[in-house]
Amino acid sequence: MLTTTGYGIQGAALPAPVEHGTVPLEQTLARRRSIRDFTDDPIGVDTIGQLLWAAQGVTDAEGHRTAPSAGALYPLETYVATREGLFHYDPQSHRLVRRAADPRTAIARAAHDQDAVRSAPVVIVLAAVYERTATKYGGRAERYVHMEAGHAAQNVLLQATALRLGAVPVGAFDDDAIALALSLPRLERPVYLIPVGHPRP
Repeated sequence: MLTTTGYGIQGAALPAPVEHGTVPLEQTLARRRSIRDFTDDPIGVDTIGQLLWAAQGVTDAEGHRTAPSAGALYPLETYVATREGLFHYDPQSHRLVRRAADPRTAIARAAHDQDAVRSAPVVIVLAAVYERTATKYGGRAERYVHMEAGHAAQNVLLQATALRLGAVPVGAFDDDAIALALSLPRLERPVYLIPVGHPRP
């Protein structure tokens, strides 16, 4: 289980991601479903690390990531909310940096009190800095950023399925309320919520 011990302002390294799974991609694709009902069982730090790596993990010495990015500009910032707090994921060092206390109640309110968001032990939040992409692509930046967010979210959903977890993509939320709940920097805008948990039988 993820604990705040050792996750001070500088954060702490996550366990190395697993790159050789036991579930074939085709089975993962066939089994993926939107799951909205979760048990109260916590998710371990190794599993959280694997999910975050699937979203935005670095995969080579040049800094390329698991999800394609227009111009390799990587406008996404990834956060994870658990009962132990809010953490920011640093892909370059595969580390978590603790940002705040558990914001899941505020996130659920901002997501119109959806059951899946309220009950999930883990909520992954993708935020975007559109300006990073706009510096090269101008008016097409919004399209490219949203495409990239979709790639990253699908990676999380497939990884969750391979780990026998449930997850669901959520787009119905108040952007400003999510930004406030997470104390996002001014240029970061939330684009995706992904509640993750153990499916309730």
